[in-house]
Amino acid sequence: MTSTVEAMPFVAPKTQGSGVPDTDVVLASKNLHVWFGPRMVLADVNLNFPKNSVTALIGPSGCGKSTYIRTLNRMHELIPSAALAGEVIFEGTDIYDPSVNPVDVRLRIGMVFQKPNPFPAMTIRENVLSGLRLAKLSNSNHDELVEKSLMQAGLWNEVKDRLNNTGGSLSGGQQQRLCIARSLAIDPHVLLMDEPCSALDPGSTLRVEQTIRELSEFMTVVIVTHNMQQAQRVANYTAFFLSEDNNPGFAVEHGPTAEIFGNPVEQRTSDYVNGRFG
Repeated sequence: MTSTVEAMPFVAPKTQGSGVPDTDVVLASKNLHVWFGPRMVLADVNLNFPKNSVTALIGPSGCGKSTYIRTLNRMHELIPSAALAGEVIFEGTDIYDPSVNPVDVRLRIGMVFQKPNPFPAMTIRENVLSGLRLAKLSNSNHDELVEKSLMQAGLWNEVKDRLNNTGGSLSGGQQQRLCIARSLAIDPHVLLMDEPCSALDPGSTLRVEQTIRELSEFMTVVIVTHNMQQAQRVANYTAFFLSEDNNPGFAVEHGPTAEIFGNPVEQRTSDYVNGRFG
């Protein structure tokens, strides 16, 4: 006769760190757990994202950072077998409440992906306006919107005389900023960025980072990055994610970037930001 012993359920440690204000929080996850099929990939993530700030999500590959950022605008649920428990609170409302339209969520919480993905056959102007048209939003002054969005994305001066050229004619860094402009045209309150500079050269990376800092003057930005120097350059706050012994990923520590890199609470955070693993 044989017997089996059930594995103890994984309980994520409480996230350490002192320093994210509870006031002016635009977006937050509460007791967030995420699965792909039967496998839990994130456990009990509780993070706040303040108004007009940049938060960097750092941690080794496979710890759930990209999965987590996709839960923040309901893109996670587009993956077959995906499941979620907990809450994501945006401007006072749980975006996973059955009464909430996910399309409306994604209009207010935009996403920029790792690889620039403009529509290559569309003109630069058409690319900027494409999100507006897909969302069936009206705007009577397209020229003004195109200029404003491209200026906010730091691209206007480079393309203002060739708006009828195709999006595919731009360099990689310019294409990424065009994707940012496309997201900005629908007037989001939050912009999620999943490793937006990983495919770019150093010069283009610095230009996108400058754009991120400028955007944080009027919106909340959340960025996944493997570049520790980038996190320190652009982020007001940093959250360190980790997955240990094939357990789900969790947020180890969250606080002001200067504290996470200069005086972390957790030894594991110190080891990671100082390059001892990962």
